[in-house]
Amino acid sequence: MDSSDKPGLLERLSSFLVREPEDLEQLMQLLHSAHQRKLLDADALGIIEGALAASEMTVREVMVPRPLMEVVDVGDSIEEVVARVNTTAHSRFPVINGSRDNVVGILLSKDLLRVRPEDHFNLREWVRPAVFIPEFKRLDVLLREFRVSRNHMAIVIDEYAGIAGLITIEDVLEQIVGEIEDEYDFDEADDNVQLDPNGLYRVKAHTELADFNAAFGTSFSDDKCLTVGGLILHRLGRVPQFNETTVIDGLSFQVLRADSRRIYTLVVSRVPEASDAE
Repeated sequence: MDSSDKPGLLERLSSFLVREPEDLEQLMQLLHSAHQRKLLDADALGIIEGALAASEMTVREVMVPRPLMEVVDVGDSIEEVVARVNTTAHSRFPVINGSRDNVVGILLSKDLLRVRPEDHFNLREWVRPAVFIPEFKRLDVLLREFRVSRNHMAIVIDEYAGIAGLITIEDVLEQIVGEIEDEYDFDEADDNVQLDPNGLYRVKAHTELADFNAAFGTSFSDDKCLTVGGLILHRLGRVPQFNETTVIDGLSFQVLRADSRRIYTLVVSRVPEASDAE
């Protein structure tokens, strides 16, 4: 049989899905059955699951919350702005005017390459319009809007028009295809624990407990789990939601990024009194 005659993925799935599923649960059962029969590989199944989940998730569940937004102020000097870009390595920044409640636009880091030393730098001249979206917008709708408008960042507002956080196209895509690492993300080996400019520690969930204990002076046992994410899962007995916080032995663990299947990033800080929050 010629390779060109082999049925494609859609043809194989079509022949498998003889009975039309009546709801999402039945569809997922059929997809998992297709995976078991090797009609779908694990990566394809994961992407389909992520795409289906994105159609039911809201911006609020995956956004970067307001206190953790990396911003620049409209009154900052070129030296201050460049220092913030170098520290965070982000490509876009919300520009505020005195307060995080007053976002006046977006700065693209690449625009700074056109700033000449002899020019009198005024950040207002480099600010691009910001896109504001409600926190309960669905991720699949937002992804479509990102593609049409070619925007890569949106400012999230709550029901009272206050700034709730921000979200990027990468945040949305990661819910579908899994975590996207690039050359500016935390290094896998060296930067699993990183102090951000706000004085909070960002910790990757796959950080081994031995390394976490060394960084924070704790003594969490690795008898039942090996990673920080595993510690949280073991304590809660489930995958926590975005922004959910639990306190263990005097440390607060806030979920910065997670999906329905796993935790990606946590914000860790010390609390005044040690208490365990289930």
